[in-house]
Amino acid sequence: MELPFFTGMATGATLIIAIGAQNAFVLTQGIRAQHRFTVAFICSMLDALLITLGVAGMGSLIEQSPRLLGFAAGGGALFLVVYGLKSLGSAFQSESGLLSEQTCSMSRKQVVFTTLAITLLNPHVYLDTVVLLGAISSTYSGQSRYLFATGAIAMSFFWFFLLSYGAALLAPLFKKAITWRILHTLIFLVMWRIAFSLLRYATII
Repeated sequence: MELPFFTGMATGATLIIAIGAQNAFVLTQGIRAQHRFTVAFICSMLDALLITLGVAGMGSLIEQSPRLLGFAAGGGALFLVVYGLKSLGSAFQSESGLLSEQTCSMSRKQVVFTTLAITLLNPHVYLDTVVLLGAISSTYSGQSRYLFATGAIAMSFFWFFLLSYGAALLAPLFKKAITWRILHTLIFLVMWRIAFSLLRYATII
């Protein structure tokens, strides 16, 4: 396999392996062992689609549409504020309520909607995949350009499925209510941090 493929994997890894709303949701569903394949597959396919659009030259169109990104940022911030409050509320439940909540499965429709919202309402997703990876891919020509994109896409699939199914290793820790309290509190903090960054982003573009 040529170097552009591995460069694409490495570049994709630097963008995708970070504490964010999407990874937090994938991790939570993985620990609960609820719709893990669905969540990982949707996240991976969306990344693949956006990276492909970037390689096809859609990045310049995104850069020229600040109002569209502004709407996405505002909608994403609102969604993350609500999601964060839900997590904070879960953190302060009674021990029996907290543990019983984790056995309640979200419907597949709810999981699909939440995964799509967390992914597509974050303008940074478009900037990372379509604009940034698209711009880097333009430094390659011919087959090398598509090898770079394939490497980035492969990393997305590897990461999301690893996170989703690897989370099962943490399941024994989450038989205690205190562990869920800590996770829900961290998710609240992450969601609100991202929400406020999106609001700032929406006001300057």
